[in-house]
Amino acid sequence: MRLSVIVPVYNGERYLAEAIASVRRQAYAPLEIIIVDDGSTDGTATLIERLGSDIRTVHQANQGPAAARNRGLELVTGDLIAFIDADDLWPDDKLRLQLPVLHDDRTIQIVMGKVQRLWPTESDALTLAFEPRTPPWDELLLGCALVRRDIFEQIGFFDSTLRIGEDTDWFLRARKGGVAIAKIDQVTLFYRRHKESLTAGIDHTKTTIFPVLKRAVERHRQTGATPDTQRGDVSE
Repeated sequence: MRLSVIVPVYNGERYLAEAIASVRRQAYAPLEIIIVDDGSTDGTATLIERLGSDIRTVHQANQGPAAARNRGLELVTGDLIAFIDADDLWPDDKLRLQLPVLHDDRTIQIVMGKVQRLWPTESDALTLAFEPRTPPWDELLLGCALVRRDIFEQIGFFDSTLRIGEDTDWFLRARKGGVAIAKIDQVTLFYRRHKESLTAGIDHTKTTIFPVLKRAVERHRQTGATPDTQRGDVSE
């Protein structure tokens, strides 16, 4: 099965090369990497030119990560879709762990793993050294998932009106739509926290949880179905 990896980036010059390297270390083929430069103003565009001719690139005015991912979805040719943000990393065994789940059971549409959050080491703020401070845990983040392409025909694309929390909103819609989601206990995403992060210094209760839950309640009122606001085990 062909895999398409969508990489949204905004001013990610410092981190993007490492993210792409972590994708390539999966040693999977056929592989398609699509970088969507969401209006970067640093050296991201120049860096992308040095990352290899095998990468498909599109540049657009800054619209936020949801719109960038949606643009990538318009370009994909793969049967499977994966995502990685420009400042995150995949463990070397991510695909080796997740692909068999989708291969062995065609009814599973999404397979997720655990997220290991990482913080910059205190020894040298100028390096890209990061370390874990908490155990891995379950989060509704796209980078830890592997998704069948046709699920986007059923659930739709990401809500581009959400600058933050669009991934949580999409997963809740998927659960509400009865999508079969499997979960493995291994780490499938290293989520790097740093001062340049889009969500750094943000009150997630106000900017992420409230807007997403508001949409979930509105969908419940429109359909009369059970609200898709439960958080926790994402497996079916």
